[in-house]
Amino acid sequence: MTRAIFVALIALVGFAATDLRTQDTADIVISRVGTRPLRVGPVENFTGTVHAETLFDTTAMTRAYGASVSFAAGARTAWHSHPRGQTLIVTSGVGRVQRFGKPAQEIRTGDVVWIPPDVKTWHGASPNDAMTHIAVQEYLDGRVVEWYERVSDADYARATSGAAQGTPQEQEILSLSRTKWRWMSERKVDSLAALFHDEAVFVHMGGTMSKTQELDVIRGGMIQYKTAEIQEASVRFIGSTAILLNRIRLTAVVGGNEVINPFVVTEVYVQQNGAWKLVSLSFTRLLTPP
Repeated sequence: MTRAIFVALIALVGFAATDLRTQDTADIVISRVGTRPLRVGPVENFTGTVHAETLFDTTAMTRAYGASVSFAAGARTAWHSHPRGQTLIVTSGVGRVQRFGKPAQEIRTGDVVWIPPDVKTWHGASPNDAMTHIAVQEYLDGRVVEWYERVSDADYARATSGAAQGTPQEQEILSLSRTKWRWMSERKVDSLAALFHDEAVFVHMGGTMSKTQELDVIRGGMIQYKTAEIQEASVRFIGSTAILLNRIRLTAVVGGNEVINPFVVTEVYVQQNGAWKLVSLSFTRLLTPP
């Protein structure tokens, strides 16, 4: 592979590519899960938290390149185009894709998106949900991608407002839940104490805890919540009670070891003196890979 082609591949999605030159061998090559490094999306080409994992590279006999790209809620690419087009395969979550001059469209798990050559687009996660897709594209005359201006917060809000999910009350609960995850990762115990109902119950894989026990665990770092990638979320109201179901990919440090697990998390909130209080937080681990 010439250096010009390799440089073009690096520019493909704005990430440094993994060295997969062993694909040029005559034997079967298996790239094992967990062996491919994650790359952080550069700020000049992405907004928000974006990670990419190179899945396969071009070889002397092929010209396709593929990567799995994960966007946190609200994260997206800059405007860009591909000389041979691009295929996106949504593997989890909810996202948006927009062609320049046209409305944004929602994309979900299982959707396959074809973007024609030289069409100016952006794509990324929805405002409330993370999204992961596999991106496949090919180079042409040493070119793989043309980057343009970033998608501003105002333009993103306008593009996604027409497909916004839920009522203002649902959005309030979703926003409160996201804030709670941030407080847990930052160990803001005083803020969490004000949010948690005095009789709150917390159900983990290892057992059930009270409000005091949960706060002590967070304060002492016995469980260090790092990131909760929200992949799907829905809210249901029963009177003054809100039930939130989240499908998340949780990264935490437990017993000194970093673990990543997929969970369905059930959060129950009740209104008390005009404010929402968390009365239950339950984790159910999924048997699918994280």
